[in-house]
Amino acid sequence: MSSFTETDQLAVNTIRVLAADATAHANSGHPGAPMGMAPVAHVLFNRFMNFNPKNPKWLNRDRFVLSNGHGCMLQYAILHLYGYALSIDDLKAFRHIDSITPGHPEAHDTPGIEVTTGPLGQGISNAVGLAMAQAHTAAVFNKPGYDLVNNYTYCFLGDGCLMEGVSAEASSLAGHLQLGNLIAIWDDNKITIDGDTNQAFTEDVLKRYEAYGWHVLTVEDGDHDLNKIADAIQKAKEVTDKPTLIQLKTTIGFGSKAQGTHGVHGSPLKADDIKQLKEKFGFNPEESFAVPQEVYDLCHKVSAKGAAKEEEWNQLFAKYAEEYKAEHDDLVRRQKGDLPEGWEKNLPVYTPADSAVASRKLSETVLNKIFEAVPELVGGSADLTGSNLTRWKGAIDFQPPSTGLGTYAGRYIRFGVREHGMGAILNGMAAYGTIIPYGGTFLNFVSYAAGAVRLSALSQVRVIWVATHDSIGLGEDGPTHQPIEVLAHFRALPNCMVWRPADGNETSAAYYVALTSKHTPSILALSRQNLPQLEGSTIEKAIKGGYVLHEVEGADITLISTGSEVCIAIDAVKELKEKHNIKARVVSMPCMEVFDAQPKDYRLSVLPDGIPSLSIEVMSTMGWEKYSHEQFGLNRFGASGAYLDVYKKFEFTPEGIAKRAIATIDFWKPVQNIRSPINRAFEQLI
Repeated sequence: MSSFTETDQLAVNTIRVLAADATAHANSGHPGAPMGMAPVAHVLFNRFMNFNPKNPKWLNRDRFVLSNGHGCMLQYAILHLYGYALSIDDLKAFRHIDSITPGHPEAHDTPGIEVTTGPLGQGISNAVGLAMAQAHTAAVFNKPGYDLVNNYTYCFLGDGCLMEGVSAEASSLAGHLQLGNLIAIWDDNKITIDGDTNQAFTEDVLKRYEAYGWHVLTVEDGDHDLNKIADAIQKAKEVTDKPTLIQLKTTIGFGSKAQGTHGVHGSPLKADDIKQLKEKFGFNPEESFAVPQEVYDLCHKVSAKGAAKEEEWNQLFAKYAEEYKAEHDDLVRRQKGDLPEGWEKNLPVYTPADSAVASRKLSETVLNKIFEAVPELVGGSADLTGSNLTRWKGAIDFQPPSTGLGTYAGRYIRFGVREHGMGAILNGMAAYGTIIPYGGTFLNFVSYAAGAVRLSALSQVRVIWVATHDSIGLGEDGPTHQPIEVLAHFRALPNCMVWRPADGNETSAAYYVALTSKHTPSILALSRQNLPQLEGSTIEKAIKGGYVLHEVEGADITLISTGSEVCIAIDAVKELKEKHNIKARVVSMPCMEVFDAQPKDYRLSVLPDGIPSLSIEVMSTMGWEKYSHEQFGLNRFGASGAYLDVYKKFEFTPEGIAKRAIATIDFWKPVQNIRSPINRAFEQLI
């Protein structure tokens, strides 16, 4: 490797000055981390990273993750210097409305951003997922003479990331999995928002990571010593059976009057400070957003080499197509996000003659039916395989070959008891571009991973949660495990589909929509108890999110329900008719988000004007007022006992539903021209 020059140092200082200018121009942001990490960013991108700014989606590019996402001006400056589609004007628009340089990195906004980061600890966990996806893709597609997929994942992270529990979960798994393609660089500046880390964070991080099974290195002078930084990264690459953590000792806000203090962490530099900074680094203090031409030239040479490497890769891929056409076509298809033609024909279809089955078991049946047809489906469970039923017959585990427990080509992942880490890892796997990941746990414990689920939705990635034991129907485990507020929480999350299927056809529909929605995560809430196959349910109806399951002419009321309560609502129809001469229609609403996307005319056909409605779900009633005039739910914690007894305690029985249906009718009877909640919600929107 050639030695570093004065131009390299100029490039480092250019990053520092751009960070100071952009945060000052926005009067907002975090200049400290970019100024401290400018040297390592330059070394990494200039000497190690393989990438092509003209094609940010090249499959075999090295991935870069900024886990300490508040320092995103570091990444934006780098992307600009190397020729990604970020102009100087974009840097000037940092943290402004509708810019492509938001306050934290967002993958769908900015070319060259791999994953959305900001909530600390998520990025390093995403990086583990990216590295796992690379290892799996390489194991599946690489052939003798065709080392197609061999990229590295590099991640910068800060003290805050290392304090967050999600990073510990993901890092522990990464060590077990021996991910030698993952190199993390810790910005050890000993500063957080509250001040010096000696107030709260004094553990020996390197020993902890050694215990995880990582290779660890230290660079004492991350402010100046570009050669030592390069040596450390090179040594990390030479260790192929362990991920590496490099402790990089830096000075936050290097060059500022406030360097080394928490004052430079999250506040723009003052004008006099920027003036002295520019003078110190040889820049004109009267000029802002200045980039010397020799810095552009230095960076663009690297970008040109990256473009040439991609062209070499494309030629290799073309030869690969001649010898391994099926694999070539499969890999091309996966990168487009398309599913194999005809895969949906494998989805099971049910009739009322089929036996009652728990929807978690119906989910297992779907996985067994489609795993061969959808080879990019890769996932596992957070130590609940036997309860979530997430492993299909004959599945091979994703494990280091040296363990004898599986291979990297395996498609079943043992996440361990790490729900939050699992969620963040799934996001990274989805972002890689060749895998559709899923993860299993109890619905109540998806709340452990709420931060990761939120970023799935914001990042617009296709991630599937197989969330079993979805209600008080899990019975004896009691209130600690029985979800009450969980569905309301995730239904309130934009761009997140929450499915609660009532039978086999609805379960197949949930998988169909989850798998065909390229930019939306899904949570499948599945029952522990058996559910009957319903008369009137079909996959075609259920994929609309809500539909009329039971229609009756001259209906007095509409009963709307989800999941395990739908069959009870059907039984309540008979109770109302035979004992009270009341005619009820039933709507099944397996996914509110999908139903909301249907045309208004369709929604009004399901929930028409003129008929009062009652929703029935053994969860919080929050959100149901959008669809029903009255709500029957559970706005308290559940109870421990046999599930039928728990349902009876809270009157989720045909009789209990009938009682509330009668009360609903009586209350709304005097109202002339009852408006559907669909119209009511629309009027409120107007």
